[in-house]
Amino acid sequence: MQKIVQVVCVVLVGAVVMFGGRWYMYVAQGESPYDEVGIALNGYMPAPLRRWGCGKMEQRFPGKLPPYGCAGPDGRGWM
Repeated sequence: MQKIVQVVCVVLVGAVVMFGGRWYMYVAQGESPYDEVGIALNGYMPAPLRRWGCGKMEQRFPGKLPPYGCAGPDGRGWM
C-alpha cells in the first residue's frame, strides 16, 4: 500500500511541475499572449494565480487585447 501511495505522489508532483512549468513559461516568457496551450492552462489555474498571470502578461504585452480568461467585463480590457 505504501508503494502505491508513493507512486501516486510522484506522479502528482511530476504533473504539477510539468504543467505548472509550462504555464509559467507562457506567462513569463511566451512570445504571444494567444498561445492555445497557455490559454488552456491559465484557465485551469486557481483565481489568484490566474490574476497574477494575467497581470504579468498585461505588463509584457501593453496595448494588445487580452487572451481568453484574462479579459475584463467589457471583453476588451484586462482583468
